[in-house]
Order: sequence, then C-alpha cells, then structure tokens
Amino acid sequence: MSKNNTLEEVRIGFLSTIYHTSFILMCQNWIEKKLKLKAEWELHGTGPSIIGKLLKKELDIGYIGLPPTIIGIDKGASIKCVAGGHVEGTIMVAPAQFKTYHELNQNMGDVFKQFTGKVIGVPKQGSIHDVILRDWIGKVGLTGKVQIRNYEIADFILIDMEEGLLDGAVGTPALATFLAQHLNTKTIIPTSVMWSYNPSYGIIVKDSLISKNPEIVEGFIKLHMEACKLLREKPTEIAKIVEKEIELIKTDFISSTYQLSPKYCAALPPEFVDSTLKFVTTLRQLNYIEKNLQESDIFDFSFIRKIHPEKHHYEDGINLQ
Repeated sequence: MSKNNTLEEVRIGFLSTIYHTSFILMCQNWIEKKLKLKAEWELHGTGPSIIGKLLKKELDIGYIGLPPTIIGIDKGASIKCVAGGHVEGTIMVAPAQFKTYHELNQNMGDVFKQFTGKVIGVPKQGSIHDVILRDWIGKVGLTGKVQIRNYEIADFILIDMEEGLLDGAVGTPALATFLAQHLNTKTIIPTSVMWSYNPSYGIIVKDSLISKNPEIVEGFIKLHMEACKLLREKPTEIAKIVEKEIELIKTDFISSTYQLSPKYCAALPPEFVDSTLKFVTTLRQLNYIEKNLQESDIFDFSFIRKIHPEKHHYEDGINLQ
C-alpha cells in the first residue's frame, strides 16, 4: 500500500462453489478491467479455511458462509459482512430407501429418526451445513443417536457413500447434484426447509479495507451485484463461463445445481440478517463461540444500502428459459 492508501492488489479467498459470483468476476477479469486493480484469487476448500487467512490478515475479501464468519469474529477477526449473495444453500440427500420430508408429512423428527444408529456426512465442523445439521439433530432429540462425520474435503463424501460408509449427506446443492448423478440419491430435505433464509454466503471484508479503501469495497460490491443479476437472468450463459473454468463440470450439472437452490442477490434484507443472528444463538449452544455477538459486530450496511436500496431479489429465482 502506498502512502495515500491506494491499493494496487486485492487478495480474495473463494470456494469452488459454482453459484458464487467469484467465477464471474474472476473469469471475466472484471476487477482488473473495471476497478483497475490486480486481483489475487486464492482457492480454499472450506469457509473456515478462508477465515483462518483473514485472522492472519492474509486476505482482504472472502466468499464465506455467515456461521464461519461469526466464529471468526468471535476469535478476533476484524471483518464485516458487507453484502449478501445466496440463501438456503444447504440440502440433505440419501439413497432411495429413505423417505423424504414430504413423504413423512413434513415431520423433521420422523425424517431424522430414519438415521438413528446411522452416519450422516457433512463438510467441516463450523461450516454452515455442519451447524444446521447439528441444530436439527438437537431439536428432534437425537443428539448422540445419529453419528455426524465431518469432512475437510466434501468430495470424499461421495467416496464414502459409494463404499457404504455413509447413510446420508448434508451439504451444498452441488454436492447433492453430484451424488444424484453418480449414486442416484434423492433429496430428503430440500434447501427451503433446512433453515429459512440461511445465509449460505456473503461478501466478507476486513475492517481496514472498509476504513482505508471504501471505494474498493463499494466497487467490488457493485460488480458482485451485477454478477448476481446475471446469474438470475442468464443462468445458462453463466453456466458456460463456469464450465470453461472447471473443465470437468458440464453446463447441465451447473444448471441443475442453480435450480436446486435458486435464491441469489447481493442485498442484506431483514430476513438474511435475522437468520444470521439466529446462528449466533445456535453457535453458542454448540460451544462454537463464546460471545453474544450483535448485528453491528457482524454487518456493515453502509455500502449495500447505498448501492441496493430497492427490494431484494432472493425470491425472484432464476430465468430457466
């Protein structure tokens, strides 16, 4: 950084999640072209991994679920969520012999009772999927009766399920699509039911970038908002962009994943915020955090309220034509 606080490079932690706007910004070189900044993109396997780098002040921006963000803030990370991105991105799948939420008259207790004495795979402890699963297991009184197996790399869930080591899985829509295509699993609990408006990811920025370079934060959010709009309105076009970046994943797979969980927007509406604050209570109950964090500890609304004053678009879904 120069003496006038002008940054020449921004360091961004991102995940392989195919519906994050990171792929649009990265593949189209929007940061270089539109913000005149060099972007250093750093791929991570999980949100908690990105939080680790933010704690060490080795990243400026991160694409992260809000539960790992809350855990990071509790540990002392000087970061804020400045924009949304996607909600309801957690889904449960299992082989055909298990009954679904709708087949069991929308009774979550009966759904999870099927897994008594069995094993459910889920991404890393502290991930949004892990927190939601553990919260439900506790709510239906099955703590200790259903085994939860955490995975540093979600891809290994497929391997273990194929080998009969797992009876079900909770994770991203992409994981659900992958398992359905390879193992013919089915959706047991849909994304809209797991946790209403759960904040599957937002744009997380270190406090010093907000205070010293607010123009960069604002510029980044504008690009992110533009990318969210493209994802809603032209999902097939965006799927083709992602396919070029991740050669082993095809457009039909990406489109199917978008459809499983179609709520994309950059806004931070009350539903998003309220859902996030409910995670604070759950994380404390799970002993994942100690502090009773407040809205102001987690969010900075100053940018998004200026850039996105209109109603949010999470309920708009995506244009499937």
